Amino acid sequence: MDSPGLREQNKQRTRRAIEEAAARLFGERGFEHTTVRDIAAAAGVGERTFFRYFPSKESLIVGQVRDLIPRLALLLRERPAAEAPYRAMCNAVLTLAAEYEVPPAIFMTGSPKDLTPTSSRTDRLLLRDLEHAVTAAIEERLGAGPDSPELRLRAAVKARAGVAALRGLLAVQTPNTLTTGLTMKQLTALVQDAFAALND
Repeated sequence: MDSPGLREQNKQRTRRAIEEAAARLFGERGFEHTTVRDIAAAAGVGERTFFRYFPSKESLIVGQVRDLIPRLALLLRERPAAEAPYRAMCNAVLTLAAEYEVPPAIFMTGSPKDLTPTSSRTDRLLLRDLEHAVTAAIEERLGAGPDSPELRLRAAVKARAGVAALRGLLAVQTPNTLTTGLTMKQLTALVQDAFAALND
């Protein structure tokens, strides 16, 4: 019998396989033209297995974004102190993306609000959580405490501008415009361009 630790590792591998298969197919075919059956087959699992992990293909995207937020905040905190906020955010995003065999599915589909008309509330909550997490990380980098309103304001503005850069990147990666898989080299260039636009 598998140990609890081994079972958990197998579950994580299966989840990652499903997410990466979805990202590849979304890039090749677009979100609308990719079915759950397609994703399951590409991941080497059955549809029932897919639904054990995700209620729908939309929830796959939302769940992955939720998982990415705390990881991005941690990577941002770990960037060298000498890096300016935008540079640190850019490098944290690239480090996060490099942890995946293929770019995360969110980069292949556009922002969550583009996926379904009913996800606007979810989109707002994800955006709020992302902004709060990035703001907290930048506050820590700047040494902003409760008695540092100017530093806290700077952190809040920098965080929201950085998140806006990411949303701009996602806005051009929609099923209507993306016809081929996005390579890591292409993603790197897009992320760098998005943050460079903040300095124009």
